[in-house]
Amino acid sequence: MSETAVCLGTFTAVKTLWEVRIHKINEELQKEKEFRQRLLLVWEERAALAKLKERVINEGGRAILRIEEEEWKTLPSCLLKLIHLQEWQLHRTSLQKIPQFIGRFHSLVVLDLSRNSIESVPKEIGQLTSLQELLLSYNRIKSVPKEISNCISLERLELAVNRSICDLPPQLSDLKKLSHLDLCMNQFAAIPSVLLNMPNLEWLDMGGNKLQELPDTIDRMENLHTLWLQRNEINSLPDTIGNMKNLSTLVLSNNKLKNIPACMKDMTNLRFVNFRDNPLELEVTLPPCENTDEEEQQEMFGIDFMHMYIQESLKKTG
Repeated sequence: MSETAVCLGTFTAVKTLWEVRIHKINEELQKEKEFRQRLLLVWEERAALAKLKERVINEGGRAILRIEEEEWKTLPSCLLKLIHLQEWQLHRTSLQKIPQFIGRFHSLVVLDLSRNSIESVPKEIGQLTSLQELLLSYNRIKSVPKEISNCISLERLELAVNRSICDLPPQLSDLKKLSHLDLCMNQFAAIPSVLLNMPNLEWLDMGGNKLQELPDTIDRMENLHTLWLQRNEINSLPDTIGNMKNLSTLVLSNNKLKNIPACMKDMTNLRFVNFRDNPLELEVTLPPCENTDEEEQQEMFGIDFMHMYIQESLKKTG
């Protein structure tokens, strides 16, 4: 064997040895880096958990997580160590997403995530069968998942000022205990048919949408006592509205109503109405009150106005 061949062989062996050593060093460096990252993650989770624990209060016998005006775009998984929580109140935290692990908080009675930046509701929300209040107003939610219908204890649902919601899934009719629903300032062009299948609904706000009319079957919501319909495009009311005997508050300001149906004179439980800022065909002036106190209590476009308008309308048609 020549001297050149021996030198080449020695060089190759040394090179291979160094490559093996460098590879091992790189592996060890990578393991150390991963260890440090895991350690950092552990410390970050511990710090986050400690911070979350500081925000837990006991009020009215409930364990409540209350965070306001702090930056929490996401919620860490260490929150699961507070699985006993019965109420979340997270406001103005810039929260962008409800975590999928939300479904594991079976003790939750109130979930209040109003005034954040949430764009969607995970289907896991349906696992919260003890939930009584779901408050998601002032977010960016575009649609309502059918899984909410599994929240069988739900009594209050607020989705106001999301500005994009235009319909509700029919499965929500399974919410037999739902009595309060706020859909104000969204994109509804009609009252969702599912609402007509909620006989226990008592309070409904659909103001600030794009409603042009009310369904003839509106009286199927027989337990409704408060109905807010301000700032829509409603141009007429169905005669069946007169069958809503439990209705005590009806707000119809800022619509396109030209008349008030005569059937409304028989709505004996009606205590407050508002027809202000509608292009009503008849000009009606209420008679002067006998004393100042009565005048202050008199709503210009309220109950007295409604009855006077109907009376004048019947005279004209008669």
